[in-house]
Amino acid sequence: MKPKVNIIVLVDVIGALSDGTLHNGNLSLVDDAELRSTGQGTTELCTVVSPGQVVGWTVLAVDLQTPVEIRSITFLGPDGAELPPGPAEDGPEAGVAGEQLDLDDWTAVVPASITPGVPQHYRLELRMHQGPYSLLHLDSPALLCG
Repeated sequence: MKPKVNIIVLVDVIGALSDGTLHNGNLSLVDDAELRSTGQGTTELCTVVSPGQVVGWTVLAVDLQTPVEIRSITFLGPDGAELPPGPAEDGPEAGVAGEQLDLDDWTAVVPASITPGVPQHYRLELRMHQGPYSLLHLDSPALLCG
């Protein structure tokens, strides 16, 4: 198994700012996981990973004139609520990836506590330029321990 899985987040920033949503074709996610992920090219990507594996997210704007950045990635519980962060020494893999502003890339380690066969959904929050819809999030992508 590869030591790292890369997830590319492609954003139509102009479309997202105009529509006020990351849906409607304004965002697509793809990965390079060795195992068969589902939802490639959609907002429903479910990336197959293994405990201890590094996952890296990279955001790319389709419109090169309007910047987009990852504001945060937060792992969600079965009820859709944010999971509390783990102890500081456990870092991002403890349940919440924290907040790091102005980032095109985000990296976390798959925790050993992830339940095999159960999708671990996460909130992907993006910041795009300025305006009423400049901060948008998506709760549908997931990691799946295969």
